[in-house]
Amino acid sequence: MNIRCLIIDDEPLAQRVIERYAENLSYLQIVKKCNSAIEAIEVLHHEGVDLIFLDINMPKLTGIDFLRTLKNPPLVIITTAYAEYAIQGYELDVVDYLMKPFAFERFYKAVQKAEEILKARDIQHFENREVEKTDEDFIFVKSSKKTFKVNLSDILYIEALGDYVKIHTTDKMIVSYQSLKNIETLLPPKQFPRIHKSFIIALSRIDLIEGNQVKIRDRMLPVGTNFKNEFERLIRSI
Repeated sequence: MNIRCLIIDDEPLAQRVIERYAENLSYLQIVKKCNSAIEAIEVLHHEGVDLIFLDINMPKLTGIDFLRTLKNPPLVIITTAYAEYAIQGYELDVVDYLMKPFAFERFYKAVQKAEEILKARDIQHFENREVEKTDEDFIFVKSSKKTFKVNLSDILYIEALGDYVKIHTTDKMIVSYQSLKNIETLLPPKQFPRIHKSFIIALSRIDLIEGNQVKIRDRMLPVGTNFKNEFERLIRSI
């Protein structure tokens, strides 16, 4: 398992300590080092991050206030010289609270906690997968007064359209009166991940991944912030 990490600290020396400790653990990948929480918000819009090393006392936006702005935050290990923030940090469900200066052994213990949580999430994700309701080769989809048999291998992507979905296949487009969530339960999630509140894609049909978009044929589809981490974890597991 590779763990993608973000360091947020306005002290270069503190950044370097974490970076040096991380170099001793091959599964930790430092995606970016940020000097402020404001800078980190922009990074999270473009990068998949599993774990944040977060300082508290920073200009403009404190680490605690930054955490409160995140709807679905990655795992967080707080790194600070201020013990008085500990209770607030744990109320926000952080993994651990490291008091500066901290030794490698203490850093490693905190990372192990994060690793255990991520592994448990992966196990739960696969255990909770919805099983294909037919024989995993096709689904039946109602459209107007007709019912279409749709081979899974023909699906390119599925798009939400209000109370309807548009199923784009290799040779046609089918409009069906149902929610994207409903059709999501009919599809093997590892083959058909949801990448946005409005899109499910066929993983095998991706031609290109660029930034926060995937290309399928001549269409660039967005990867939503709330789906990015899970999507990138799926890509890395293949």
